[in-house]
Parts: sequence; structure tokens; C-alpha cells
Amino acid sequence: MKIFSRYQTFRFIWFPKPSGQHFHKDHQLRAPLTLVDFEAINRCERPLPKNFNFAGDVLDQWSQKEKTGERPANPALWWVNGKGDEVKWSFGELGSLSRKAANVLTKPCGLRRGDRVAVILPRIPEWWLINVACMRTGLIFMPGTTQLTAKDILYRLRASKAKCIVASEEVVPAVESIVSECPDLKTKLLLSPHSQNGWLSFEELFQSASAQHSCVETGSQEPMAIYFTSGTTGSPKMAQHSQSSLGIGYTLCGRYWLDLKSSDIIWNMSDTGWIKAAIGSVFSSWLQGACVFVHRMAQFDTDTFLDTLTTYPITTLCSAPTVYRMLVQKDLKRYKFRKLQHCLTGGEPLNPEVLEQWKAQTGLELYEGYGQTEVGIICANLKGQEIKPGSMGKGVVPYDVQIIDENGNILPPGKEGEIALRLNSTRPFCFFSEYVDNPEKTAATIRGSFYVTGDRGVMDSDGYFWFVGRADDVIISSGSVYLPLEESNTLPGEISYLGSVVTKGFFSSRYRIGPFEVESALIEHPAVVESAVVSSPDPIRGEVVKAFVVLSAPFKSSNPEKLTLELQNHVKKSTAPYKYPRKVEFVPELPKTITGKIKRNVLRDHEWGRT
Repeated sequence: MKIFSRYQTFRFIWFPKPSGQHFHKDHQLRAPLTLVDFEAINRCERPLPKNFNFAGDVLDQWSQKEKTGERPANPALWWVNGKGDEVKWSFGELGSLSRKAANVLTKPCGLRRGDRVAVILPRIPEWWLINVACMRTGLIFMPGTTQLTAKDILYRLRASKAKCIVASEEVVPAVESIVSECPDLKTKLLLSPHSQNGWLSFEELFQSASAQHSCVETGSQEPMAIYFTSGTTGSPKMAQHSQSSLGIGYTLCGRYWLDLKSSDIIWNMSDTGWIKAAIGSVFSSWLQGACVFVHRMAQFDTDTFLDTLTTYPITTLCSAPTVYRMLVQKDLKRYKFRKLQHCLTGGEPLNPEVLEQWKAQTGLELYEGYGQTEVGIICANLKGQEIKPGSMGKGVVPYDVQIIDENGNILPPGKEGEIALRLNSTRPFCFFSEYVDNPEKTAATIRGSFYVTGDRGVMDSDGYFWFVGRADDVIISSGSVYLPLEESNTLPGEISYLGSVVTKGFFSSRYRIGPFEVESALIEHPAVVESAVVSSPDPIRGEVVKAFVVLSAPFKSSNPEKLTLELQNHVKKSTAPYKYPRKVEFVPELPKTITGKIKRNVLRDHEWGRT
């Protein structure tokens, strides 16, 4: 699907009106905020302004600096698809084009400030346009991966009461199958060169839209985005972020962890459905005026990846540890990376061996970071700081990171406990605002004077943090790796990796998977009487989904391999494909406990050799 093949004129569109004409009215009353101001606010050295809008206060300011020559000539967004298509937008062009997109959302789509918009798009330039357009209009942006199933989409639309969905054509069938059950959904906007009955065409509306639009004057604490994040029980929670928590809260992350300058070009490989895309491909990068590089790459391939890294002047690379695990299998000394200076990773623990191999072959360090959807980056190895292999680094400003016990007491170095953030008298502005419509879950994140992350770790005597595991049983399975299948219509086979047998096939990005969701899908199958889903160690992904299954009588004599395949395919059809159990074990019974959580704890400890 070449959605962008008919949009090639985008990069050549110029509008005579200066972008300053479109600043929200508050700019007429006060001097524009500067990067120094944002850093001071992020450090909690000065208060938040009453009003803030990332599009008006950051992006439009960079547009002005382009005109005065204060910013290098790098594009703001540089997109390629590996098939010869390429798009480069300056901040001025991004501003002009996003104003047209804003007019599409507010006029033919009929959306108003505060409305929620579900956006399910792959890595195409329109994702960035819609993102910025939502900021300009005060709409609440809710991203999702294109791997979501109809059931997943139905839950998100109904729980959020979304007024609009913006989607690419591969998502249309799933949406159409459930749209009648979504009474709040008023508008469906399609990103495709093809028309679809009942959907508005973004391409047609965009071409005729005006480039004149006044950015709304949003409050600093006004909602900007909602991210669905899985928990141990029930459906995903809606973590809501404000204009300032995302738009200002990642200033120091961009400067110190990503180590970005306005002359840099960063390639962040996160899927658009996850907050890591917002961190590395929108807020941290554009706060610093850096260029965001994007490769469409629907399926990760090491050769394509390395060719891209050698062809384009990318200075900063950010990807999951899984990608680096695959890359170090190559002879990296054969490749010459033109400008690469800084490499980052996060989303799962980094294997020390991979860190050492990467440095030995490229001469570059890997700087690991640790964070959460709710509060952003918590710990990181910063450039110039000693790296202790296996450590997540030290706590980052503005957070005071501690290890605490179940009573909220700070534990001494070397003692395992929960990773927590000490709170002052007020809630940090860079925190998520709330779990929407779920005050109990929101309140449960606070224990005394601490915010608890739900992860367990250890701090050493030098202040470095070491990840131990989740305090709950959410499964964090990673991907961004494609290993070719011999037969595309089969489940993944096996290959050898560093002496171990591992699964091969396509898996993308880093996923938080609630076991309850997988258990609910399994129980729908007639063969399943009971199941418990836990994480299981994996040499490539770190951990994968494993299901312990008690079979019903008619299926107890079934062929285990065939039944495993059947259950895996069943889960793939019932929920997002990445949630299916890669390991299935049939057992006569499960541990007899009162709660599913304790049951999972027992089984998980067994899997990880802790019992």
C-alpha cells in the first residue's frame, strides 16, 4: 500500500503567510518560551506557565528560527520507505501542512476541543501530521498499533467514547465489524488513496483544506493524549497525559539521555502505537530542534536496517535491545556508519554481552534507559557517565528514585524492593494526569510519599539501579525483529542463536501484555477448562508469553502439537497477534490459590527457576 505515493507534492508546498500569523493569542501577551525556559520548568526551578501548546510554543518557534537562520537547514521530519519514496519537511512545512490537517479535523470531521480521536496508523508521515493537528485544535490523541484486533479496537473506542477514528486501510475491516457497537463514534477518517463507503477521505479533504488556522490556547494541564496500558487484571487502563507532561516533560530527556542538538538526526524505531514513539520521534527530539528520521519498514530486516544506517547521515539511534541482539550477529566492522555518534536502548533489560559486542564491533557505547508510560524516563545511562553493564543507570532529574519496601520505607543499597519516585507536596507536572474513569487505579500508584512503578529493583552504593522484575505479572515481550520464515503460512520455526534454539518469525516493538487478556481469549476455546498465563525466559525477546492449560475431557487425548497450534491461532484471532502464547504447557491442574495473581506468581517463579 503506497498511501504516500500520491502525496509527493507535500514536500514542495510553501505558503506565503508567515507561520507567526498562526500563533495562539497568548504569544501576543508574553515573550515566547525558550529552550532554557523549558529546561528550568522541567527541573522544577520555575513554575509551569498557565497556558502551553507544543505546536504553537515549540514547533512554530523552530519555524521562526528557520527563517532567521538560527536553526540548521536539517529537515524536521525525514521519511523514507525503502522503495524510492522520500519526504522531507522543514518545521515551516510541517506547520503549514499540520494547519491544513487541523482544518480537516475541525471542519468536515466536525471535531471540537476536548474530543478524543483514536489514531491507528503505521509509520507514515500522516501520523505526524495528525498528531500535530490534534495539538493545534486541542483534540485528545489516542494512538494504537495496527496489530490491534476488532475486539481491541472495540474496547478502546467504547472505553474512551472516541468521537473519531483515523485509520489506514488495513484496519478498516476490523473497524467495520464493530462500529455499530460504538454509539459515540461520529467520524471515520481514512488514510488511503482508495475510497471506502462510510469513511471520509483524508487525501481529498486535505487537498482542499485551507492552510490558515489559529492554534488554540490550551492550558498546561489540559489533556493532550491517552495511552492504553495493560494491567494484571481486567482490560487496559487509559493513562492520560497533559499538554505539559508530554510537551515540556521530555526536555531534559532530549538533552541529556538522547544527547540531541538541533543539528542531529535521530532514528527512533518505536511503533507509532507506543509512547516511546512520542518520546523519541516527537517531543524530546523536536524540543531540541533535531530532525526525526523515519523508515517505513513494516517488517524489520537486519540488512535493510544496516543499509539505512550506512546510507543516511543518522547521528542518533534508539531501538529495543532485541534489535541490537540481532545486529551483533552480523560482522558490523564491514559497515561504515557515516555520522552515527550516540546509540540508545530501552524497553527491556539489556544483556551485558550485547553491550560489549556492540562496542567491540562499532566502537560505540549503548546507553540504556528505563521508564514508564505514566511518568516517562526514570533511570538512564547518560553520555559521559560510567556505564555498569546490566544496570539501567542512575535516576534522572527531576525524579528522586528510591527502592522501598511494602510499607513505603526506603531500603539500603543492595536490598531488593520496589522502584519508586519520592513525591514532594505537589504531584510532578510530568506525571500522567490519571487513569481515565478509574480513580482506584490512579490512587493505587501512591504509597505514602512515593509513586510506585510496579517494578522491582536494586540500587547499588553508587546510585545505579538494577532491574529485577515486575512487582505484578504484566508480561513485557520485545520484538522489532524479523527472521524470515521458510513458509509464510506456518507458525514460526526455530533457528540457532548464540548456541540456543529460538523462535523465528516477525515480531514488532516492545509489548506490555496483560495475562488476563490472553487467559480470557484461551477460555473461549472449548478445549480449555482453565489457564494461567505468565512470562517465560527467552534468549531473544527477554521474556515471552507462556500459557499453562488444563484441558476439557474431550481434548485430553488430542495431539499436543496440533492442539498447541490451534490454541495459538485462536488467540491470534481473538486478540492482537503479538499476545499469543509462544509456549503452551498442558497440565492436569493449576496451583490451588484464591487469586489468579498468586497462581501466576507460583507458575512464574517456577518458570524463572526461583522455586
